[in-house]
Amino acid sequence: MVTPPDVTSTPAAKTPRAPDAPAPDLPRIVPRRHTGRWLTAAVALLLFAMVLNSVVRNEAFQWGVVGRYFTTAAVLDGLLLSLWLTAVVMVLGFLLGTVLAAMRLSANPVLRTLSWGYVWVFRSTPLLVQLLFWFNIGALYPTLGLGIPFGPEFLTVRTVNLLGPTLTAVIGLTLHETAYAAEVVRGGILSVDAGQTEAAQALGLGRRRALRRIVVPQAMRSIVPTAGNMLIGTLKGTSIVSVLAVHDLLYSVQLIYNQTYQVIPLLMVATLWYIAVTTVLSAGQFYVERYYARGDSRALPPTPLQRLRGHLTVVRLRLSAATASDGRPVIGGDR
Repeated sequence: MVTPPDVTSTPAAKTPRAPDAPAPDLPRIVPRRHTGRWLTAAVALLLFAMVLNSVVRNEAFQWGVVGRYFTTAAVLDGLLLSLWLTAVVMVLGFLLGTVLAAMRLSANPVLRTLSWGYVWVFRSTPLLVQLLFWFNIGALYPTLGLGIPFGPEFLTVRTVNLLGPTLTAVIGLTLHETAYAAEVVRGGILSVDAGQTEAAQALGLGRRRALRRIVVPQAMRSIVPTAGNMLIGTLKGTSIVSVLAVHDLLYSVQLIYNQTYQVIPLLMVATLWYIAVTTVLSAGQFYVERYYARGDSRALPPTPLQRLRGHLTVVRLRLSAATASDGRPVIGGDR
């Protein structure tokens, strides 16, 4: 009779390891210490704190005067006019710019040349020169008439009575904005792969429907960021109409500090309002870009609130892990 060997006495037998126990042969993973990154962040925060302290504690800014004039009726009226100018110029500029972009992409050589010439002229001329030119248009055309081309006129009106400072600002800003909007729209359309249009034609979609349902939604991914920058630039660019005595935000604070001689605090009032409105427009631009980013990637870019929640979740998990490790009982200690 053969006796079976003793399993416990064989060298191959090993003591079973607990499932949660670390493997003895695996190296310990130590996170990399980003010393340079933390030093750079500390220096940047220190410089920011120094600049902020110099601004807040500088009595020359006269923050009390800033707070007193920040919500006055004159300043708010100027702010509303600046916002109105921005909205009107952007809407008209992109409507006309879309027409120019279609002309530029047309197979008609005359339309392409005229569109290119318009963009070339208005992008080559400073905005201030254009505004002054339209403000003095009465010197070239004292009257404007409506009638048969190269024939009799049925209605005439004096240019001085027709074009006031505000209307002149709208015309000058719109024509200037149209040139840039045309290039933005044209670039967005050209960024869409030609295969998309070919696929739409293969499915039997008409040219207009393919442009509206396929090309334009994809082109908006390229158009929206540039259009958002143009919107912010137009808001700040409306301050140049103050040379025409248009009562925008900058001209309104200029009227006040010409009477009170408090130049710096009144300029800070205009600056703070521009920063506030620009911040709101930038937030709106982010969500519009996020809307048109659908389908471009598997996951949409997180919103600032979602990022904050993610950071808070990571901090909470780390605190929970640290608390759990501190409260874990010691195995094999003194009894």
